[in-house]
Formats: sequence, structure tokens, C-alpha cells
Amino acid sequence: MSLDTHEVSDTGPAVAVAKTESGAGGGRFRRASRSGRSGSRREQDSVPYAMRGTTRGKWLRGLVLGIVALATIFPFYAMVVLSLKPSGAVEFPGSLLPWNLTTSAYSDVLGSQDVPQWLINTLIYSVVGVLGTLLLSALAGYAFAKKRFPGRDAMFWSFLSMVMVPYHVTMIPTFVLIAKMNGVDTYWGLILPSLANAQAVFLMRQFIQGLPDELFEAAKIDGASEFQIFVRIVLPLIKPIMATLGTFVFLWHWNDFLWPLIVGQSTDMRTLTVGIASLQQQNVPLNVVLAGSVVAFVPIFMAYLVGQRYVTEGVAATGIKG
Repeated sequence: MSLDTHEVSDTGPAVAVAKTESGAGGGRFRRASRSGRSGSRREQDSVPYAMRGTTRGKWLRGLVLGIVALATIFPFYAMVVLSLKPSGAVEFPGSLLPWNLTTSAYSDVLGSQDVPQWLINTLIYSVVGVLGTLLLSALAGYAFAKKRFPGRDAMFWSFLSMVMVPYHVTMIPTFVLIAKMNGVDTYWGLILPSLANAQAVFLMRQFIQGLPDELFEAAKIDGASEFQIFVRIVLPLIKPIMATLGTFVFLWHWNDFLWPLIVGQSTDMRTLTVGIASLQQQNVPLNVVLAGSVVAFVPIFMAYLVGQRYVTEGVAATGIKG
């Protein structure tokens, strides 16, 4: 009996300690659960009651997003529908209904002599501008990110300060220089001033700065020249940011209005944006003007669909690296 009593007395404190630990753990668990519930209550209090995770809140969020989406899409819908209407007075809201449609306005736009030439001018301005901007910004970004030379940082920040200078301030001096070099009404005079893009250089520099230095050191050990390093190492690794920049630069060139208006003074050197704006001064019917706007909109929409996958990747990588 004494042996049994001793065993019970030995196990008693262990059980008590276990109960104590379980009680403390339970207290911690209760405190954590209370803090979690209080945190969730604070998050719920910060959200309007009608927008919380209920069926009513989901329907309300869907309604708000639907209204915003309709307000965004409506101008494009009106542009397409009115371009398919016959010539005549526009009546609202009857003219916005999708019936009595015709493609005569598109036949007039595509059959004219000016619009195809304006389309070619815009393609040349956009494509050549994108290629030149990407090449120069990649070269400058690589030099500012991976090369060591006196005055590098001062030169980079001086070049980047151009972003703070309004575009319209430098437009008149740039036009005077282009005019003295006989660049008015020429393709090179239209394209050359747009190649020096400080924002593109900054994004390229930030992206290339995040590339490991071991790649470049290994290439130098293998005897690669600077040109080979740039072509075989840098260019393949910066494809995401180049696609992102290419998309934005293409959209900017395609929609540019003021500089092509100043430089392209003849009818044959106009771009689509300038040409379509000039149609409104020639008493051209509204459906023809809107048909030209649709023709100008389709290429940039297709370009964005092609490059949208790289836009998010490039912007995210640029924000993380560097």
C-alpha cells in the first residue's frame, strides 16, 4: 500500500503542473482568440456595413463596379455606333441604338487618299520611335547601372531632372533647332527629338541595376567584349521591361498630337491624330470623323493586348529591383 501511495503522490504534482500549463496555454489561446476577434471587429468597423462580406455587400460591390465599367465603356460604344450610322443629324438617345447601321463611313475613310498616308506616317513615327527609344535607353541604362566613370551619378540625376521640366517649355527651342537643320516636314525631324526619354532611361537603369554582377564578371573572364555582354546578357534579361516600355512609348507616339502638328506642316506629313482633327475643320460628317477615330484606335488597342502581360511583370520587377 505504501508503494501505491507513493506512486499516486508522485503523479499528483505532474498532473497539477500539466493542468497549470494547460490552463496557461488556454489563457494564451483565449487571449489570442480575443485579440483576433477584436482585430477582425476593427477591420469590419473600417468597412461600411453595406460593403461587408454578405450577400448584400457582394451585390452592392458588383453594382458599383458595373456602373464604373459602363461609364468607362460608353464613350467607345458611342464612337463605334455613331461611326456606323448614316450621315445626318445626330439625335440622342435614338442615334445610340444599334440599328440602321452602315459601313459607308469606313469606306469613305479607307478609300480616301489622305487617311492611308496618315496611317503610314503614324506607323513610321511610332515604330521607329519605339525602336530608337528602347535602344538608346537600354544603352544608357546599362552604362548608368553597371559602369563606373567620373561624374556618373551627377550625369544621371541631371538627365533625370528633365522629367521635372514641362514638355511645352522645351518645344519651341527644339523646333528652332530642327528648323535650322532643315528637319521640318521630314520623318527624322519628327522622330529625333522623341528618342531622348528620361523616364525610359530611369526604368532601364533601375531594372539593370538589379541584375547580379557575377554574370558580367564571368562574361569578362570568358573574354566577352562590352558589345557581346550587352547583346548576349543584358538584352535577353531585360525583355520584360523592354516590352513594358515599348507598349507605353508606342501608345505615346501613336496618340501624340502637338509635336506632329508643329513639324508636319504639309498634308502628306500629318499623323492620324492631326489628320482626324483637321477633318472637323472641313465640314466632314460626324460619322466619317468617328470612323477615322475607330481606325486610329484599333492598332493601339491591339498593341496593348499583345503587351499587357509584360506590362505588369515589368512594372513589378522595376519596383522591386534597384
